[in-house]
Amino acid sequence: MSSATGQQHPIGLYLKVWGLLFLLSLLSYLVDYFHLQGLLRWGLILLFMVLKAGLIVAVFMHLAWERLALVCAILLPPLCLLVLVALMALEGEHTFLTRLEFFR
Repeated sequence: MSSATGQQHPIGLYLKVWGLLFLLSLLSYLVDYFHLQGLLRWGLILLFMVLKAGLIVAVFMHLAWERLALVCAILLPPLCLLVLVALMALEGEHTFLTRLEFFR
């Protein structure tokens, strides 16, 4: 059901999400507290960041109760941009390594 119909959500839902956001922030802080390094550190930080952003978008922006078409219209363009950025980064790394090999 769309949130445009004036549907009210229980306050308990918002408190639970607030608690989850607090927990995810605490876990993100603990990554620094335990001095994790390298890929594990950045993987955990990005994971907690994406989970927090997803909770905020789904619950506080009421996206969880919208139609699938609207969800796709909002989420697919940024996802496509992320894929393109990843492809450009891979191509840039390949070009850099090729030039290093060529100019040796």
